[in-house]
Amino acid sequence: MKRPAKSHSSHDRWLVSYADFITLLFAFFVVLYSTSKADQEKQARVANSIDSAFRALGLFQAPVKEGSQAPQHPDGPLSHTNIVMGDELQASPAVQADFERIRKELEGLLSGQISQHIVSVRMGRDGLIISLREAGFYDSGSDIPHPASVATINAIAAAIRGTAYDIRVEGHTDNIPIHTDQFASNWELSAARATRMTRILILDHGFAPHRLSASGYAEFHPVASNASPDGRSQNRRVDIIVLPRTSTASPEEPANTALQPESAAAFLKTYPAPQKKPASVPIRSFR
Repeated sequence: MKRPAKSHSSHDRWLVSYADFITLLFAFFVVLYSTSKADQEKQARVANSIDSAFRALGLFQAPVKEGSQAPQHPDGPLSHTNIVMGDELQASPAVQADFERIRKELEGLLSGQISQHIVSVRMGRDGLIISLREAGFYDSGSDIPHPASVATINAIAAAIRGTAYDIRVEGHTDNIPIHTDQFASNWELSAARATRMTRILILDHGFAPHRLSASGYAEFHPVASNASPDGRSQNRRVDIIVLPRTSTASPEEPANTALQPESAAAFLKTYPAPQKKPASVPIRSFR
């Protein structure tokens, strides 16, 4: 009688199950990795959006550290060609093209002032920055533009008045303290210069008030080192920034509506002109 042949079971069958397990484990980690990358991209987009929004409001800026030098150009420290790398305007292509048009118009109108380095026109992260150096516009310790600067202010106002963009006016000083009867510190001086320039744009040039804002930064947003007289002179400035956004006082009112005479009278009633105090010798000049 013939015995049935014994079946020989393979001792390597565990390898099949092991391979299946490794494949599933690999797929699991691939899914985890993909999910983590997607989360990082979302977080980066959210962070960039928040950063852009706060920079547009003027809350975040990248000041020059004390003792360091701002990027210079052979034509001068405040030449309109000075654009800091990594500080590009965050705006749509259409807005950027419009800002370039405004910049070129201003450069043509203010070529003399730009060559004298008392005006700078450049593109920054926040918008189109028109920088007015104290040397060409203000007496030391004063918030009132001197008469010789009126024509320049008029040209700037004419170039940006008809646009629909919001405007932020910033006052800046160097780091030398000031203390007078009128201004207790650089904060007061920088804020007074910004608000007075804002009043000029509203009352003398018909800018709608809802388009404008004023900020005083004292010495804390320098564009150059305060270690030298030239650097300090660059930091004493008023910046008029054309922002890549528009706002309206009401849903029915266009963003670039000019101030009407009756509105100007109401504005003056609500915001009367500041009373000029008697001049006094500063305890220490901010120059």
